[in-house]
Amino acid sequence: MEGRPLEEAELVDRAKRGDAEAYEVLVRRHQQVAARTAYLVTGNAPEAEDAVQEAFVKAYYALGRFRGDASFRPWLLAIVANEARNRRKSAARRARLALRVAESRPSGDAAPSPEAAVLGSEERGMLVQALNQMREPDRMVIGYRYLLGLSERETAAALGIPPGTVKSRLARSLARLRDALSRAGVTRGVLEGDPTDG
Repeated sequence: MEGRPLEEAELVDRAKRGDAEAYEVLVRRHQQVAARTAYLVTGNAPEAEDAVQEAFVKAYYALGRFRGDASFRPWLLAIVANEARNRRKSAARRARLALRVAESRPSGDAAPSPEAAVLGSEERGMLVQALNQMREPDRMVIGYRYLLGLSERETAAALGIPPGTVKSRLARSLARLRDALSRAGVTRGVLEGDPTDG
């Protein structure tokens, strides 16, 4: 697609009319967030990859049901999460979440001390373990807001809940996570602040 980048609404409209190239652009734009969403649900990279591929196919055939006034990303992520859940259930195993936590980066050019690097790695491991043990609704609301960076409105749309419910559910889920981290001996503020206001 030559020229200026197309707006998402225009891409969706073209894809609805059968423009495969427009849908390919949408797929490329949302591939990573879809993969992370599927991984949040399945905890298994190959299963997540398969779920994403199937979800993109299902989303293409469901484009006619997509409301033009809605945001495409939450609509797509709901399809991805549903497909991932179906795959997990059909495999008859309970998924344990294994999140890829980005390496902590020191401020400036200073390298972290070996002690700080080990402590950071241990705390990330405890965070992953605590998230793995949470119920899926807790993992998903935390994952969408903090790990995928969705806004409250996008999180609500992806989870199929009212926007006002996101704050209260997130607060309860974070409290449970903090409690689990506290029991695991993590005393520093691992989850301080909300990096994605909106």
